[in-house]
Amino acid sequence: MNAIYTNHEPNALTGLVTNGDENFQSARGNRMPKLSFNVLQRLRQWLDQIQVNDPEMARVMARLIPAQCPFERDIMIFGCKLGHIPPLCKLNPFYEQLVGLRFRALCFLADQCGEDIQPYC
Repeated sequence: MNAIYTNHEPNALTGLVTNGDENFQSARGNRMPKLSFNVLQRLRQWLDQIQVNDPEMARVMARLIPAQCPFERDIMIFGCKLGHIPPLCKLNPFYEQLVGLRFRALCFLADQCGEDIQPYC
């Protein structure tokens, strides 16, 4: 297809008019930014850099972040094991950072505050 003209001047949309799907994909691909995992990496680094200095905040973290995956289960009917749901926490992209944050909170409570952390385990 030829260029679109209005008053003998090329239209600004001329570059978008194409003959085939291949040209459309290349035109569209050049304008769309590529998705990267840079955002996830920055959030991981931010979670790793959190320092636990407040006893109340450490208690909240120890209560909110589970000690083990809450989704892992055995499916039992009439005493027979039908299946097993594996721990899905490993699929969480922030799993290691959250476990590390919980560990830092528990260490702060035990070492700095002298609290018994047995209720959180």
